[in-house]
Amino acid sequence: MFKNVGVVIKAFNNPSDMETDSISFLMSILCKHFSNVYTNEQNINFLQNLDIKNEDFSSLADLVVVIGGDGTLLGAARKYHEYDLPILGINMGTVGFLTEVTVNNFEEAILSILKGDFAIEERSLISASFENKVVYALNEIVIHSGSYTQLMRYKLDVNNKAVYEKRSDGLIISTTTGSTAYALSAGGPIVHPSLDVWSVLPMLSQSLSSRPFIISSDESLSIKILDGSSDHGKICADGQEDMSVAYNAKIDISKVEKPLKLVHLKDNDFFEACREKLGWSLDITSSK
Repeated sequence: MFKNVGVVIKAFNNPSDMETDSISFLMSILCKHFSNVYTNEQNINFLQNLDIKNEDFSSLADLVVVIGGDGTLLGAARKYHEYDLPILGINMGTVGFLTEVTVNNFEEAILSILKGDFAIEERSLISASFENKVVYALNEIVIHSGSYTQLMRYKLDVNNKAVYEKRSDGLIISTTTGSTAYALSAGGPIVHPSLDVWSVLPMLSQSLSSRPFIISSDESLSIKILDGSSDHGKICADGQEDMSVAYNAKIDISKVEKPLKLVHLKDNDFFEACREKLGWSLDITSSK
């Protein structure tokens, strides 16, 4: 099954003793159960007593383990999905919808995976092409005015057919994976991961009839920012650095052909994650 593992570690700012101890513990378990353990992270001197190879593992590993939170996994997804490497997330963050394994159950999870007791779930990525540039995202593409509390005017087409022209702070195109991230905060629906769709959400629209809608990720979307409060609009992928885009430039949104492969334990339950991460309540006193 898996013999060689590449490890991506969250870039902690001045990590605490607890954090370094946890990372050392996780890495020691990987060294115990895998033939080769790789990482290309810097500033990991506290791991020097372990047999870890510090080099690029994109062509060497057959599994990627991400230690951090969902943000760390998003970065690893954009970097390694093209190599067709399955990714396992270890949650050292807060919410952690994608990083289901914890420090406490890590070795048990690794043993289950090595026995073949796991499932591979494919998640689609989304791309935005504009002005000879392409950006990729696992959660969402956000097109916005570039200024807080400032509107922009834009036109949205689906399959070369006009949908609407609208004024709002921006537009979110969210994947299924992103439905529990920024899009959720913007009032979007939670979408079950078995569905391969996009949620299209205007941000703070100047229209009382403005509502999000769901569309298949196999469709083709295009957006033009017509005008706004700044000299240009902005595009942001997965909360990374904003990129400028000229007014009236065409922004093409499409599904990335190669999906991301996420490793899940067999007992993974999406709705249990919703209850735990989002605070959904259950009446445990009910006899029904």
